[in-house]
Amino acid sequence: MIRVGLIGKTNAGKTTFFNSATSSNEEISTYPFTTKHPKIGNASVISLCVHREFNLKDSPKNSTCVDGWRFIPIELVDLPGLIKGAWEGKGLGNQFLSVAAQSDVLLHIVDASGSIDSSGRLAEPGTGDPIADVSDIEEEMILWYLKLFEGNRDKIIRSINSGSDAVQSITEIFQGIGVKEWHVKRALEENELNDKKIGDFDPLQSRRFASTLRELSKPTLIVANKVDLSAAADNFKRLREHNKHMLVVPCSADAELTLRRAQVKGLIRYFPGDERFEINEKTSLNEKQKWALNFIRKDILGEYLQTGVQFALNVAVFKLLNMNVVYPVADPGKLSDKRGNVLPDAYLMRSGSSVEDLANEIHSDLAKGILYAVDVRNGLRLPINYLVKDRDVLSIISAMKKK
Repeated sequence: MIRVGLIGKTNAGKTTFFNSATSSNEEISTYPFTTKHPKIGNASVISLCVHREFNLKDSPKNSTCVDGWRFIPIELVDLPGLIKGAWEGKGLGNQFLSVAAQSDVLLHIVDASGSIDSSGRLAEPGTGDPIADVSDIEEEMILWYLKLFEGNRDKIIRSINSGSDAVQSITEIFQGIGVKEWHVKRALEENELNDKKIGDFDPLQSRRFASTLRELSKPTLIVANKVDLSAAADNFKRLREHNKHMLVVPCSADAELTLRRAQVKGLIRYFPGDERFEINEKTSLNEKQKWALNFIRKDILGEYLQTGVQFALNVAVFKLLNMNVVYPVADPGKLSDKRGNVLPDAYLMRSGSSVEDLANEIHSDLAKGILYAVDVRNGLRLPINYLVKDRDVLSIISAMKKK
């Protein structure tokens, strides 16, 4: 399952984002480091389901379908807030970095209202600096990668001298935090270090390499949270201007949490990520509830079209990770599994994944005897190295039976 990690300073709103996306009730407080241990929950990304294209009623198993939209589960991790020196183990740094290492993509939650100081303590809105907050966290991430590289440089050189190439030797050091060979290869290429000996990297070259490797292996989306507070609008513009190499999305996690809880209570009808909500006709709201919902409708949805929580998750998974939604079926005629469930599963597959990769994702036995796949739209027989595409509906033919 895809894992999305939430990073950022304390009091930036990570836990509120986590609660709104996972329907959890983790503690939210104004004192620093409320989150002392990683919290893991299930959220979803949303994609248009294919069942209407085939004029079928689906019966999802590994996901859900609501009004023609497929909700595909992902794992969301709320990490402790970072402080300067985390890469050296200060604060909860070691715990943070060990969990961040296992995340496929990161959402950097930033207090766009500027209502926290440099240490993450609450301050007057507008007095904090979201630009500096982003830089501080990014610096910690880079220094973490740089420490791994420099601390193992001699080991890398010995591996190269023993016959391994540079890419393989560096990857071995970083593979525990999700770094792939192509990440290392591209980081070397982008910094024109392909033909330079590892032992000859100067400090600036090592840092540039570590920075690029961090960007490639842990793609990150900046979530400008608390856009409903004063000073946030200007800071949101500044965040985009200062981070042109990254995607920045506006967000009010508190508004999303309010809407989802109101929907659960039956007060409103709301679809996660939608531009609007409707108050149920039989609902009797008190003045506080009316004010809150009116504020969300006018100042958040009216200004930004959405709260940003679901949008951030979708952008992270579908844009930064380049994931495709693929529907495997056992019966290409009925588009069902062996039990008759129509379009039962929706799998998130990285761009460049093959039919064989999909088979491995479903079950190792299926992959062992894989012969080919059938595209149910046109009946074409596809080789195992066919690269799956978004919204593919495929039937995998294998000589091995899944246990």
